[in-house]
Amino acid sequence: MRVAIIGCGNMGMAYAKSFLQNNLVKPENMLLVAKSPARQTELEGRQAGRVLLGITQEVGQYDLIIVAVKPQDFSAVARELRDVVQPHQMVLSIMAGIPIARLQQELAHPLIIRAMPNTPALIGLGMTAYAAAEGLTVRQIRQVENLINSTGRAVFLEQENLLDAATAVSGSGPAYFFYIVRAMIEAGRQLGFDEALAAQLVKQTMLGSFHLLNNSEKSLDELIKAVASKGGTTEAALTVFGERDLAGALIGGISAAERRAGELSKG
Repeated sequence: MRVAIIGCGNMGMAYAKSFLQNNLVKPENMLLVAKSPARQTELEGRQAGRVLLGITQEVGQYDLIIVAVKPQDFSAVARELRDVVQPHQMVLSIMAGIPIARLQQELAHPLIIRAMPNTPALIGLGMTAYAAAEGLTVRQIRQVENLINSTGRAVFLEQENLLDAATAVSGSGPAYFFYIVRAMIEAGRQLGFDEALAAQLVKQTMLGSFHLLNNSEKSLDELIKAVASKGGTTEAALTVFGERDLAGALIGGISAAERRAGELSKG
């Protein structure tokens, strides 16, 4: 497959790197579209594919166009891209908050896939939810999914509106995780550890707990109960969390993120 990437920032380049490392796209079949001469020179130094300055007719020669620009820059990009995109090409958007209908309208092109990755895709451990417009074949969708899977894991959503929920849960999810990790490190610091040691304790605890969860047949409630012996230290902490409705605050925050994603999708 021949792939052109418009928007070669962190996420766009993470995609390029994953495709190349997994031998899904050959360097000679990768086109990176730079927005400035300085960026063009920088990208050429990475040797991740052919580098093109600006959107030209050459973009129309590739099987898949990935649009990874900032959402606020999309309309300007679309005005150039719509003149070169060809009927057979698929367009994959990894921009937040821009629905398929708007992508189709501004690009005057029907074959659109909209995806919501998250930042762990930068290291090949991402979670991406995606939806596809009508008119794409199962083969085409699978081709794109294979590419996305190289950045972690992908899940197909038949209903596009569920991408707002995916944005709130997995797209924004890393920030919630980092927020909790930061609070735990600060708690450790206040309890007498220096920051480096507190960070080590928390990070390894998070890593080990993830692997325990991922390899255990126990439910989350059972895993919690296994740590929280009656009258013990963990129970004391969980009691405070319950009194302050920590779970409710997290659920409420994620719901707020989903509502905001819906607002952004509607413009």
